[in-house]
Amino acid sequence: MFNSLVDNLDKSFRNLRGVGKISEKNISEALKEIRLALLDADVEFGVAKAFINTIRERAMGAEVLKSVKPGEQIVKIFHDELTVLLGGDHAAINLNAPAHVMMVGLNGAGKTTTSAKLALKLKKDGRRPLLVACDLYRPAAIDQLATLARQVDVPCYTPDPAEKDLVKVAKDALEWAKTQDGTAIIFDTAGRQEIDNNLIAELKDLHAFVNPGETLLVADSATGQQAVSVAQAFDAAVGIDGIVLTKLDGDARGGAALSMRAITGKPIKFIGEGEKIDNLTEFHPERMAGRILDMGDVVSMVEQVSDKIDEKAALKTAKRMQDGKFDFNDFLDQMNMIKKLGPLDGILGMLPGMRNLKKQIPTDLFDDKRMKRMEAIVLSMTPEERSRPILIKGTRRKRIAAGSGNTILDVNKLLKNFANMKKMMGNKGKMKQMMQALSGGEGGGGMPDMNDMNLEKILGSGDPMEALKKSGNGMPQGGPSMEQLAEMQDMIRKNQKGSKGGFPF
Repeated sequence: MFNSLVDNLDKSFRNLRGVGKISEKNISEALKEIRLALLDADVEFGVAKAFINTIRERAMGAEVLKSVKPGEQIVKIFHDELTVLLGGDHAAINLNAPAHVMMVGLNGAGKTTTSAKLALKLKKDGRRPLLVACDLYRPAAIDQLATLARQVDVPCYTPDPAEKDLVKVAKDALEWAKTQDGTAIIFDTAGRQEIDNNLIAELKDLHAFVNPGETLLVADSATGQQAVSVAQAFDAAVGIDGIVLTKLDGDARGGAALSMRAITGKPIKFIGEGEKIDNLTEFHPERMAGRILDMGDVVSMVEQVSDKIDEKAALKTAKRMQDGKFDFNDFLDQMNMIKKLGPLDGILGMLPGMRNLKKQIPTDLFDDKRMKRMEAIVLSMTPEERSRPILIKGTRRKRIAAGSGNTILDVNKLLKNFANMKKMMGNKGKMKQMMQALSGGEGGGGMPDMNDMNLEKILGSGDPMEALKKSGNGMPQGGPSMEQLAEMQDMIRKNQKGSKGGFPF
């Protein structure tokens, strides 16, 4: 997400950080590059212009020109203003009684899938959501919602396929809801083009009857600037309360996220970053600003991880790593956790500076086929071999290769990389160096030092953000410096020396 924007901004700020003294000239040059980066990312022209003018006004302030690190100060200004542009504070969904939520948007934006994702999220938050199929036009739309409802184990009202009266469907659904003991009702409506007056009129009638406390516009982030005009049209028709941006995982530009809030005044409340049914997260402007500037988003990462992993198993593995007892049984447990987390590069992308560090890691590191091959190799080992990898010599390696459908070279590579990784884990000095590089150095911002973090508090907490605050490491304030990133990249290269595969996972 925001790939081109992140790359272009990184280049602009790298140039500013290297300047010893800030002047009007070098600020103007940097802002010109930033403006082009925003426009290239599909940010609406007026929004980009107003944003750059605000940055220019603050960047030319006396406190910046006289600061010890003016380049870093301008990055902070950009981060603060970007947070404001994205909406400032997080806007929560309105679920006050009767807690009716209506999903609207264009065809193909992902309303039906998003409705089910929202139902699952509300269920995890302790609500009792209900789904109502109000898409009477798209073939198989009702069956799709019913199938998704079964996946998330949420009751779903499905009208007769021959029914064409939308208000009658809503009326019958509300009667049905009285028998279901639900606390929130999500209405999935049909996709409508903003220029189709008849369908818009029908949507108005449904909205007036349901009287939702929350009307969410589901918008495909890949539609770019068109998404802004779509939001304006639906807001004029029914009055939207918030926006759900979908398909952010596949959009390289993402300018819609930066434009929609500024132009419509409506907050982005959720974002969809994957096809899995649990890939819907609350939108936090400050966290997103940090991700765009490659400062990381540790809090969101901890929230996602703590929601999907076994707390006791994670603590046990962490302890074994620290004690140098990590073996292939633990490695299998780790692989199963990784499967639950989803794409690992997405999780690692939330670490400060990881975008640059990922360039030092093999491109196929997170490939599913590679993961399956490694899992097959480990599963072909005997329990004793998994516990004591030192036993795996020549004939055993041949047997493991044959049993897993791999070559002896693949087995040798995995064993060598595993040994290198275990060696590094056992070297507390190296691990501490790496964690300090991620955290921005002694006393710096960025990611808290994992060596000192209270994992039990964080993983076992209902609020990971509060747990991070209480862990004694503070909250991430910014990413590591360029020097620290270079130091960490060098550390990775040294660890990989003589082994093309790098880490085994």
